[in-house]
Amino acid sequence: MTSVRRARGWGLGVVAAGVAAIVAVSAWQPWRTPPTAEAATSVGAVADVEPLSVPADAKVLVFGDSWTYGSAATVPTDGYAYQLGQLSGWDVTVDGVRGSGYMKPGRDGPDFRRRAETLDPASNFDLIIIQGSINDDQQGERGYREAVDATWNTFERLFPQAQIVIFGPTPHEFPVNEGTARIDSDLEAAAADRHWWYISSLQEQWLTPANYHEMIDTGAGRKHPSDRGHEYLAEKLLAALHERSVTTDAGAPREDAPAPVVP
Repeated sequence: MTSVRRARGWGLGVVAAGVAAIVAVSAWQPWRTPPTAEAATSVGAVADVEPLSVPADAKVLVFGDSWTYGSAATVPTDGYAYQLGQLSGWDVTVDGVRGSGYMKPGRDGPDFRRRAETLDPASNFDLIIIQGSINDDQQGERGYREAVDATWNTFERLFPQAQIVIFGPTPHEFPVNEGTARIDSDLEAAAADRHWWYISSLQEQWLTPANYHEMIDTGAGRKHPSDRGHEYLAEKLLAALHERSVTTDAGAPREDAPAPVVP
């Protein structure tokens, strides 16, 4: 199995994006206000999903496939999951295995459930983000929900205090294939059954035909995010986590921070 690598926050000023969201998620400020009921459900989740509460020094696991691994970035540690740690200041552990999914073994390790079983429960994560996976799109529907439930049960058993967010598959091509759309729908329903937050980059249209060639490396990267694509995913993911968080006011950006990039 691919070794688990840790990316610590390297300072907010190094990445020119999402400054307001960064401040909002990574540190508590006394003037912030709790979300209203409307805010808690504005992202399309069921009403009884509790807002996230992520401490400034949170220990976070990002677990997934080749996108989490950092494939097609100039170096894998420039992948979106590592950049999430840079943006937020959280202590982020990245566990990505290329080619893996809930049902499909990967190039460097087994399927999601078997990988989850090897995680150290002493890690005591505050937040776990489970990403993907389009690698299951050819596996068929039969047995899929059972594989998902078995994987998520493992995470709950090992990390009963952790908040868990499901980050569904991001389209790697257009038109979006039927398998990817089915996986997105199935994962959303499964997350709703557990009253967990579900983030769908497909439904929220993070990638579109208009920005596809900027965000996805269709050459040597074999339809994985480009460097800009990984940066963009980190920005969008942090913003999505903020939308689902227990605080809603962004606070003021640092005076020396660069202006945010609007996708």
